[in-house]
Amino acid sequence: METVDILLVHGAVVTMDSAWRIFLDGAVAVRGNEIVAVGPSTDLTARFSARETVDCRGCAIIPGLINAHAHVPMSLLRGLVADQQLDVWLFGYMFPVESRFVDPEFVFTGTQLSCAEMIRGGTTTFVDMYYFEEEVARAADLAGMRAICGQTVMRLPTPDAASFDEGLERARVFIEQWHGHERIIPTIAPHAPYTCTDTIYREAAALCRRYGVPLVTHLSETEREVEESRQEREVTPIRYARRVGAFDGKCIAAHCVHATEDDIRLLREGHVGVVPCPSSNLKLASGIAPIRRFIEAGLRVGLGTDGPASNDDQDMFTEVHLAALLPKGVSGDPTAVPARDALALATSSGARAIHLDHLIGSLEAGKRADIAVVALGRLHSAPRYHYAPDALYSHLVYGARSADVRDVLVDGRFLLRNQTLLTIDEEDVLRRAQIIADRIDVFLAAREDNLLDKILAIGGVQQSEIFEVQAKAPIDPHTAERVIQSLYEPGITITKASERTQYDTYFLWDDEERGRIRIREDHRTDPGARAEPKYTITLMAPALRGEYQSAILFGRARYTAPADRTLRFYREYFQPDRIVEIEKRRRRWRIQYRDADFAVNLDTLIGHARPGPYLEIKSRTWSRKDAEHKVELIGELLQRFGVPEDALIRQEYVELELASVER
Repeated sequence: METVDILLVHGAVVTMDSAWRIFLDGAVAVRGNEIVAVGPSTDLTARFSARETVDCRGCAIIPGLINAHAHVPMSLLRGLVADQQLDVWLFGYMFPVESRFVDPEFVFTGTQLSCAEMIRGGTTTFVDMYYFEEEVARAADLAGMRAICGQTVMRLPTPDAASFDEGLERARVFIEQWHGHERIIPTIAPHAPYTCTDTIYREAAALCRRYGVPLVTHLSETEREVEESRQEREVTPIRYARRVGAFDGKCIAAHCVHATEDDIRLLREGHVGVVPCPSSNLKLASGIAPIRRFIEAGLRVGLGTDGPASNDDQDMFTEVHLAALLPKGVSGDPTAVPARDALALATSSGARAIHLDHLIGSLEAGKRADIAVVALGRLHSAPRYHYAPDALYSHLVYGARSADVRDVLVDGRFLLRNQTLLTIDEEDVLRRAQIIADRIDVFLAAREDNLLDKILAIGGVQQSEIFEVQAKAPIDPHTAERVIQSLYEPGITITKASERTQYDTYFLWDDEERGRIRIREDHRTDPGARAEPKYTITLMAPALRGEYQSAILFGRARYTAPADRTLRFYREYFQPDRIVEIEKRRRRWRIQYRDADFAVNLDTLIGHARPGPYLEIKSRTWSRKDAEHKVELIGELLQRFGVPEDALIRQEYVELELASVER
């Protein structure tokens, strides 16, 4: 007889292989980290002598479940906020809390908590997207799970990167450190088109191709996201992702709730793994993904839980249940997604979606021994019928629960045995998780004074580039004419010119760390311009200044929304300590100089002790490296305009006004 390490016997083996084989009294033989045989118990017990034989009578033996999209450290944010629009939930709660509390300890503890939950629920593999991803990898490795760990990169500052340049470098280092691990696949995860740039996606895709790892991203999660992408880029997020190279190698795309027929074709041609997250998509009112259409179109379809802050659990049995029910409900067709196909989304099809079907997803000889043993015959799953083998799929999809999972193996190693966790100290993790939650609780209780929260509640908020390069100098009329003349000389391309009157109202606080708010009324006065004034409200976080010879570099978050209420409303709503009003006449030229965009303004301050005119050159960017390059270009422009660097002033207009009032 052949010797194996483990022999699981007398269970109902659901192989999820291409022939959909089921062995009602079946067995699985495991040697090392591999499955060596699957078949009837009588055959395998006659063929193999096992170091350990496990009786699975009254249980189903299934492939370990695959959570194809998650943010596992966010288990520490479970229950933080609910019943909000996605943008309010994300920008008003998740990002601010994460920026303050997410650190390596947070990520490691949250991942351990999630791994314990997933193992208990029969999940053996997950795909993650978060920060400090090396801590996710470390925790998953210690737990014994299989994982694809995506280091998040965004154009916005993140808890582990001040700019996307730093984020890309962090991802590269992470991939190099963990590349070649037997269970952990390190990769990069550009968050989404609405939080990234072309450069981020192109460099991320190149990194993935170099190391042969899948790119992980969010695509077309909400209808609003798709509409804004069409307005800004003239294409859907999915077509945009293809354009910037995300599909050139292996790709895993979360959500895709609002994929069009053209998008579905692109996903199929790009062999993209598509991962709806039914519970999260429902809770955030993102919509219901066309799962049936995805399957019919031959896509690689998996399922994910998304983050525990928007789900609020990581129960793949629930996701499978919903994947079977939702298509029936929206189509009126009870055959839309049969139970067998729904289970495949978390096993064999899910493995294809994450590009690991050569290793996992089905119980077959030669594949890794990632296995879950699920107890049947509980009150909610009894009695059972055997007249048709396929009835077992219905038991698992419509009746079974995560709490029914008895045993879990990954690579032939028990992680859960008789419902006891073997690789994680459950009580210790729960204790450490609550300590972190208590700190967040104190922070949340004091959030009424948070200006970002208050401006987000108004709605329509968008974040602007975080780096602003600015040079400002008072000039005489002769120099102003030279500036205008220089703008029309070779080497400078004018992309847009305008004239306007701007009325700015600044709300200031004695505590400068709260930032400042500007409400702007902008009237265009050039021929053919829009007739109606434009009103905006902008929150500017405290700036980190970099002083250069030819310019100032401001690093700060800026959030802008339409100002569609009265000034009185905003004054009473925000209750500033001081108000400063500035009126200015502005001639503006949007230019390109050496392939960089700048705004050149000639401003006159109305009613000010030093009215000007002032020359102002400015540009914004998401990249500090790009900002520092633009500082050099501003120095060149000043020379062309005949403005000496010693004429520059270091204050913004609101600071000039404050200084004038104080004098």
